[in-house]
Amino acid sequence: MSELDQLYQAVIVDHDRAPRNHGPLASATHQATADNPLCGDIVTLHLHIEGGVIRDLSFEGRGCALSRAAASILTTMLRDRPLAVAHALAAAFDAFVQSAPDALADAQLGDLAAFAGVRRFRSRRACATLPLRALAAAIAAAA
Repeated sequence: MSELDQLYQAVIVDHDRAPRNHGPLASATHQATADNPLCGDIVTLHLHIEGGVIRDLSFEGRGCALSRAAASILTTMLRDRPLAVAHALAAAFDAFVQSAPDALADAQLGDLAAFAGVRRFRSRRACATLPLRALAAAIAAAA
């Protein structure tokens, strides 16, 4: 395993074992749930949106390390960000996980680049992008 693969694996394991922003959000103005019926993963994102900006967010759910870690990382990246940034990040991440295994990650992905390995496994892509589906549904409700 390369050093980069080891680093990526460590980021995913860390966010799975100690998820950030996990739990309900009393001030949520929007929320959406996405599930993967093939594996049973489910993620609910809670967003507090004010003036077109995600002021706070959290997630709840159950599932594999990939879906939990992706939700955790996503919530750390979007606090106090405009909805347009959330859209752009979601689109960049989706394009990244669908890209060739040797394609470079867009710099805006930050720790989401840790999911480079899922590009080799179609079934694992759905796990990594599950929180993004919940995000898209929550944002659509905000529009």
